[in-house]
Amino acid sequence: MLFCITLLSAQEFSMDLVKNMKPRNIGPGGMSGRVTAIDVVTSNPDVMYVGTASGGLWKSTSGGIKWDPIFDKEVTASIGAVAIQQSNPSVIWVGTGEGNPRNSLNGGYGIYKSLDGGKSWKSMGLEKHAIFIE
Repeated sequence: MLFCITLLSAQEFSMDLVKNMKPRNIGPGGMSGRVTAIDVVTSNPDVMYVGTASGGLWKSTSGGIKWDPIFDKEVTASIGAVAIQQSNPSVIWVGTGEGNPRNSLNGGYGIYKSLDGGKSWKSMGLEKHAIFIE
């Protein structure tokens, strides 16, 4: 039998190598996470809705401190538009499909409406349209 033993030693890192480097933003690494639509209840700005390119629709009742997903049971998680009926903020309209595709595309499945602040949704048509563009 032949045995090979390799000794490894840690390299020392000198801060002098990076002291003149400046951080820079290179953007998101993943394809999802893009915010595509925002609407706020004007009479109560703590209530807001945020649609994402491939992460569904999110609702906050705490001014953006805590968020809850409210579109997870629908056939698509791609949101292109969200609109609150300001005269009755329990009514929310959502257009699915992203209007700002990148190197990936998330198709939509029409327009949805909620009458109960996002607890339930009803398809209102345009299911065969792949993208909703504002």
